[in-house]
Amino acid sequence: MKKPFISKVVLSAGATGPDLTKAHKLLEMLTSHKAQIIKAGPKRRIPELGVKPGLELGVRVTLRGEEALRLLRRLLGAVENAVSTKAVAENHFSFGIEEYIDIPDMEYIREIGIRGFNATVVFERPGLRVKHKKAKKGHVPRRQSVSAEEIIQLMGETFKTRFI
Repeated sequence: MKKPFISKVVLSAGATGPDLTKAHKLLEMLTSHKAQIIKAGPKRRIPELGVKPGLELGVRVTLRGEEALRLLRRLLGAVENAVSTKAVAENHFSFGIEEYIDIPDMEYIREIGIRGFNATVVFERPGLRVKHKKAKKGHVPRRQSVSAEEIIQLMGETFKTRFI
């Protein structure tokens, strides 16, 4: 019951305006799932960056199960199976792909152009559902979280990933 596993893989790309539609097409083409548009909160306002309430800021797709593991193998191939140790935190790690054409078996698509995106891999242990369920929520102790050292070890064993 203490063995951690990959819960989900989240792909996200930040963009506004016409770049948002390109990022949306990219993530849908890459995953064959519908991408979700991320909007600024109802009270979020940053005038220096031009952020207004309800402004569309990016897109994301969440994958789970075997499909997530297959995609993760392809994405790790794009970064040559090496991730920075600074990108590892408790319960997850993230890495960026600068150009989608770096992914094995991907070709350049003229409508999308050159775009990049981020990938976040989330880990958890069995029993975490107690914290998130709707009825009779329970407290989960700190020892239930997955440490950065455990993530590095698990990724090294299963995907042969090097952490630099």
